[in-house]
Amino acid sequence: MHISLEGRGDLAAQVYRQLLDAILDGRLRSGERLPPTRELARRLEISRNTVAVAYDRLVADGFLIGRAGAGTFVSAEPVRGRAAPKGVVRPRAFWRELGAAANVAPARYDFRVGVPDARLFPMETWRRLVARELRVGLATYDDPSGYGPLRDAISRHIGISRSVHAGPDDVLITNGAQQALDLVGRVLIEPGTTVAVEEPGYPPARRLFRSLGARVVGVPVDAEGLDVSAIPRAASLVYVTPSHQFPLGTPMSLARRAALLAWAERRAAVVIEDDYDSEFRFGERPLEPLQSLDRAGRVIYVGSFSKTLLPMLRLGFLVAPASLGPALRAARQLSDWHGDVPTQAALARFIDEGLLARHIRKATREYAARHALIAETLAGEDRLRLIPSAAGLHVCALFAPGVSVRPAPDLAVEQLDAYCGETPAQPGLVLGYGAIGPHDLRPGLRLLTDSLKPASLETASLKPA
Repeated sequence: MHISLEGRGDLAAQVYRQLLDAILDGRLRSGERLPPTRELARRLEISRNTVAVAYDRLVADGFLIGRAGAGTFVSAEPVRGRAAPKGVVRPRAFWRELGAAANVAPARYDFRVGVPDARLFPMETWRRLVARELRVGLATYDDPSGYGPLRDAISRHIGISRSVHAGPDDVLITNGAQQALDLVGRVLIEPGTTVAVEEPGYPPARRLFRSLGARVVGVPVDAEGLDVSAIPRAASLVYVTPSHQFPLGTPMSLARRAALLAWAERRAAVVIEDDYDSEFRFGERPLEPLQSLDRAGRVIYVGSFSKTLLPMLRLGFLVAPASLGPALRAARQLSDWHGDVPTQAALARFIDEGLLARHIRKATREYAARHALIAETLAGEDRLRLIPSAAGLHVCALFAPGVSVRPAPDLAVEQLDAYCGETPAQPGLVLGYGAIGPHDLRPGLRLLTDSLKPASLETASLKPA
């Protein structure tokens, strides 16, 4: 307990006032025990009687209560904390416009996007691995690039599963894909830099680049992926999700991949390849990642374990050309130095023991069944047209002309418009199937289709969940 005494005036009054402030501010809560008078007097180097006088005044005022043989406690009566001053400091305009992320109301039929099924995760095995690493007891700062054995394990994993060409020194561990994008932005974006993103696309990436002072421009996406011919000439950075375009779900064609790499080399630009939830693939032969096709060293590959494992683990990575390595490591050190080493060490063992590959196989079978059920259900639905996809944790469906969806209290869905930064997309829905349980999927789809109705009968559009 911090109490600051000035001079040799009425010390009992100073102790009284600071304890009272702590109680009124809520720093000392109802029921908390105060230090014994002898102990507090020793810390403050004042007489015990001085502290006793302050305590007695607070007892008399009803803020403290003494219990024989137990000590002195803050009164059990609820105390209203005093509000902190609002202040006059204001954030930059971007942050005033952005505001805080809205809390999502729970819904029984949860079609939110980007949420894996936590019930599929081998939690007991994970607890065992983490507990083993905690017993080791690391007590120093670690490499900003991340835990060495994990970088080695990831380089081998993505080399086998995604044909990414990378050694351990090329990998930098991050707290999810979002931090990877932040580090890249810190290193490459200056105020006014033009960054091209997919339209529709991933809103957190768009907002992040804007927060760093970039001019963000949306580039249309069609059945073959990003329209390379529409990238603005001023762009020096392009963010894409080529393996499973977010949110439409279509892969970028090989011709478009080649065109994008040629454009980047011609314009001396950088491409950020976000390999969004491509681990879960249900059909079709996967195309080569941009990173493995790149011969000029202009692609930064970003990955995450938030969908393959759990978002709460905050584990991701990036693979960058060697020329960017020192700057990215320095940016990571300045940001938060490094991540949770025991968790990284546990993931290294999880990969090396074959547990990640086993989990992905199990989860892919489950998600493939959910994907197939959604496709089967919507196949005969003339009010929604499903965009074909063969991977990931969500599908996108477009409304037929004049169709919208009526809000339902037990239904959480997201509209396609929420993923557009500039021009509204054709109206539709983005349906995630990771958060919803298998037993709720069929009735949830029934409720969804029952909620569809012509727009002329709708008085308000559904806001994104």
